[in-house]
Amino acid sequence: MQPQASIADLIAKARAGDPAALDRLFACCRDYLALMARTRVETWLQAKVDASDLVQQTMMEAYRGFGRFHGGSEGEWLAWLRNILDHNAADFVRHFQSQKRKAGKELALSPPADDSRMAQAFEPAAPGDSPSQALAKMESELQLAAALTELPLDYQEVIVLRNLQKLPFDEVAKRMNRSRPATQMLWMRAIHKLQGILQPQ
Repeated sequence: MQPQASIADLIAKARAGDPAALDRLFACCRDYLALMARTRVETWLQAKVDASDLVQQTMMEAYRGFGRFHGGSEGEWLAWLRNILDHNAADFVRHFQSQKRKAGKELALSPPADDSRMAQAFEPAAPGDSPSQALAKMESELQLAAALTELPLDYQEVIVLRNLQKLPFDEVAKRMNRSRPATQMLWMRAIHKLQGILQPQ
């Protein structure tokens, strides 16, 4: 995984007109965008929109609009990509809500309003979440995203729901169709496995 200095270097080279650097810059952020997209696609929307659609749309818009990016650091770059991703996610939500209203059908699970989704994203973690705290201290967001792709899918899912969407364990268990104790055990194993992947880095 590219360290932070290399991201800044790629940004500078891409801005200077190096197409290979621009391609590398986007390639090293694909896993990160995929992870962020998964946190934005609510359960009710997953049947209609794949997170990869959201990533593709975001990458395409960011690539075309690269000239409008004025930052130079990894943090600024990722924040810019997240902003585009968030706008696209909101567009997908509005589109499908509009389609449902036109069809006169009710959603099986009503999506929360944008404000409540944001509040939910910042819900404080349960006390005593030492693995959560360890996860929060992991260095680079890009390293974390790449490491998550090495985990089994159920491990990825429990970390996305618990640590990134900040859902309570009862809700995570419901979404994963497991008991709460089984979900907590799965989460502990997932965090342990993730730490093992990141340790050498």
